Amino acid sequence: MIVVTGATGKLGSQILDLLLTQVPAIELGVSVRDPGAAAHLAARGVRVRAGDFTDPASLASAFEGADQVLLISASIRGTDAAVAANRAAIDAARAAGARRILYTGHQAAAHDSAFAPMLVHAATEDHLAAAGVPFTVLRNGFYVTTLDFYVPRALETGVLALPADGPVSWTAHADLAAAAVAALTAPDLFDGVTPPLTGPAAVDLVEVASILSDVTGRTITRVVVDDEEWKAAAGEFADFTLGMFRAARRGEFAVTDPALEKAIGRPATDVRDFLAGFQHSAAS
Repeated sequence: MIVVTGATGKLGSQILDLLLTQVPAIELGVSVRDPGAAAHLAARGVRVRAGDFTDPASLASAFEGADQVLLISASIRGTDAAVAANRAAIDAARAAGARRILYTGHQAAAHDSAFAPMLVHAATEDHLAAAGVPFTVLRNGFYVTTLDFYVPRALETGVLALPADGPVSWTAHADLAAAAVAALTAPDLFDGVTPPLTGPAAVDLVEVASILSDVTGRTITRVVVDDEEWKAAAGEFADFTLGMFRAARRGEFAVTDPALEKAIGRPATDVRDFLAGFQHSAAS
């Protein structure tokens, strides 16, 4: 049995949709915090059980009988809490007898990153490598949907006003879901830590503004906002988010690699394809 955590989230739901086209539902299980949110999967014959990384005891049932467990990294604020949750999930998968554990990491995972989630991924990778179970770390590129937080405002104002940045290998959820399914259904594809699974190009916000102008027909100007000025206006999670921009400046997200395209057998989605989806919004 393949058990997938976080199966009702943006990435997990796409992974399950693809898995169900390739694997009989009876061979699939999901571990979710709210089983009710996965009722549609249960209706298709998928085993649905409650499991929460912050409640390790719940994972024994959720992972029972699993040959492979795909751990979608915990979405938890605070480095220590997130690392503890991921470690608990790894330990539970091992205790359940999983013969292989897969983890959705990040291409920029590093112990010295300027962006806190990368520290979580690095620590989780270390724990997984020491667990004594065959494993795969899917080193996913930076989700292109992050731009959803900034593009609508830019379309309203004509200005993409954000802190100084650097190139980012923006990557689509659909492509990463396809890579995860390939890894689960072809176990020899990836062993250990994968190469960076990224979109085809590293693009900075100057280029994002230019592409957005092109695809929407509106002039979008990139404006660099001082870090402290931005923090004062950005609200509760300003320090956390600012780490992303600082890491981008250091080139942490600038790496691209053909591994994703090879795994999914087609070209990866590029930023222009994603930003073209905002064309209707601009017109309205």
